[in-house]
Amino acid sequence: MGAVDEVKPGVWHWQAPHPEWKPGEDWGELVSSYAIEDDRRLLLFDPLALPSELVDRAVLRETTVVLTCPWHRRDAVELADRLNATLYVPPPDEGDPDPVPGIVFRAGDRLPVGVEAFEGFEPNDLVLWVESHRVVVSGDTLVDRGNGLELPSDWLRDGLTVDDIADRLDPLLELPVEYLLATHGGPTERDALEGALSVADA
Repeated sequence: MGAVDEVKPGVWHWQAPHPEWKPGEDWGELVSSYAIEDDRRLLLFDPLALPSELVDRAVLRETTVVLTCPWHRRDAVELADRLNATLYVPPPDEGDPDPVPGIVFRAGDRLPVGVEAFEGFEPNDLVLWVESHRVVVSGDTLVDRGNGLELPSDWLRDGLTVDDIADRLDPLLELPVEYLLATHGGPTERDALEGALSVADA
């Protein structure tokens, strides 16, 4: 597991090997997780292998786990139990035999912990705006697989185009976003987000 990096004051990033990754996957073995903190609260996004220094911070704060999509459950359930944390999760896939136990939220919702949800590739693959720290957190909708931040067209379901998704996310460009926090990839500054969404105008 890599070191914990402070992206900006109160925003932490770390990476860990995904336990289900196999050679030949079209995404890297190392995946990113994030923590966002203020004086009383710690938010954990798609957490995997939470570093001990962040466990120490969680003990001192009201801790909440937020998933960008249900299939990024990683260590979320175990951490929510261990830290007595609230767990927010997008709706499960239809017919999922083992849905993530948590409070379900959807695109358009504003969580009481200061997170606003936008629909990404799917109704349950959400892009999250954290106004207090001016960051956007993305699961599978905006990723960096080694060639910069992108909307990965090969992950789209039939009937959707990259332009469709870019149009969906255009409202993000009206917000004072400073960083995009990708869980496949890492943190990037606003210009990377603008570049990824500019495909609709290309």
